[in-house]
Amino acid sequence: MFRRRVMDSRWAVIVLLRCCALMASSSAAADDESFSRYDFPPGFVFGSATSAYQVEGAADEDGRTPSIWDTFAHAGYVHGATGDVACDGYHKYKEDVQLMVETGLDAYRFSISWSRLIPYGRGPVNPKGLQYYNNLINELLKHGIQPHVTLYNFDLPQDLEDEYGGWVSRKIVKDFTAYAEVCFREFGDRVQYWATINEPNVFAIGGYDQGIAPPMRCSPPFGFRNCSNGNSTSEPYLAVHNILLSHASAAKLYRKNFQTKQQGFIGINVYTFGTLPLTNATEDVVAAKRSNDFLLGWVVDPLVFGDYPQIMKKNVGARLPKFTPLQSKEVKGSADFIGLIHYTSIYIKDKSSSLNMEPRDFNLDMAVEFSGWDISGSSEVPLMPWGLAQVLEMFKQDYRNPPVFIYENGARTPRNATLHDTGRVKYIHAYMGAMLDAVRNGSNTRGYFTWSFLDVFELLDGYGSSFGHYYVDLDDPDLRRYPKYSAHWYSKFLRGESVGPNGDIKMMSKHNLLDSHRARAVQ
Repeated sequence: MFRRRVMDSRWAVIVLLRCCALMASSSAAADDESFSRYDFPPGFVFGSATSAYQVEGAADEDGRTPSIWDTFAHAGYVHGATGDVACDGYHKYKEDVQLMVETGLDAYRFSISWSRLIPYGRGPVNPKGLQYYNNLINELLKHGIQPHVTLYNFDLPQDLEDEYGGWVSRKIVKDFTAYAEVCFREFGDRVQYWATINEPNVFAIGGYDQGIAPPMRCSPPFGFRNCSNGNSTSEPYLAVHNILLSHASAAKLYRKNFQTKQQGFIGINVYTFGTLPLTNATEDVVAAKRSNDFLLGWVVDPLVFGDYPQIMKKNVGARLPKFTPLQSKEVKGSADFIGLIHYTSIYIKDKSSSLNMEPRDFNLDMAVEFSGWDISGSSEVPLMPWGLAQVLEMFKQDYRNPPVFIYENGARTPRNATLHDTGRVKYIHAYMGAMLDAVRNGSNTRGYFTWSFLDVFELLDGYGSSFGHYYVDLDDPDLRRYPKYSAHWYSKFLRGESVGPNGDIKMMSKHNLLDSHRARAVQ
């Protein structure tokens, strides 16, 4: 017991010192310091991102079948909105790529709809789906924009969910690997960067514990919805376990059959938080470490070390699946890079008393309370770019400094026709500044992608909020796109000009933008 308390105290000192150092080192990001893309290393990639269900639309066209997101949205759980049309990227991809060119993107991160490419989850490839993704990739490359592709973004074919429960069944490993093989074979000659699965940690908690996301599995008393099936105490752990095995299987296939010839890289994306103890009490500091082990180490520890964090194995017990020696060997080292999704930071308070409760779900196993986060980017909410710096430092010190791409980072604003999103610019400037500090301090970060390129269908509130650089007019039958202040600011940065949080950028009114759009169409 004494040895344990000594170690906890030592960890408390280390964490507090690290957090203080990070907050100090990233303080430049919160002021008016300007920087340009040339302050970053040569070859550093800047881009923007979307995902299939959120941007494509054409939900029932050309052979596509429903995914679990279609089912979830059509059940009315996203404020009555669906991605049936979304931004109609399926038909307007050439126009959108042209906007990327005008913005100056180096790269575009998008996902492939499994049920568009292989409509029933397995079996024949859909020629129309294949043609669409070939066209999109070719259009990007034609204009010098590098495609970064995610294979799975919360949109499992509904047929596989109905047949065997999707990610809670070991059968998913074979089907996902076969799907990945089609993508590698058909697109790998032009795609260098593959992320297998997006945010398995958030997907599992939302979809299998709380029931607030598809496939909406949970069990009383934990679900936020009246779930009809599921088990909140065990299924989140089972889903992530099968996701890791599926990722490792796809990575093994890629490395064996494709990587040498195609010269690409394969990774996985994980959601991250910056964390800070609510107080300097040892219990809260240790709780902050425990929250990192549960939220981040849950996915990353097996990829780097071959097993789950020790504290997870202790707190979860038999509900946490075990890797066989062969599985551990295959999962370990299976990612050439890690894609980071980062928006927000949270304060952590110890709640070890939850370990005395039965039954327990993920949150009770983690034994912490959360408070405070920042995703709005508004002037009323203090920016916390130190959280991103902390995450990058953690990967450098605790996870052997793997190559990292920040695949999503951005600020939420209400969705409306206001194009002066100055709060978003302040947010992006602050977080890019923190990233620059981290890179200068030795972080192996290779690229940064804003979320999102367009105002897409958001997976939790439909069309009620906005993260995009371009406003999409949903009242216009043609769904015209209009650049916001942040699009001009990002373009200025991408051209190599020095930018601060308040750029000297002239904005046109929406009326003038419409005239400009029409004039360009005539030309």
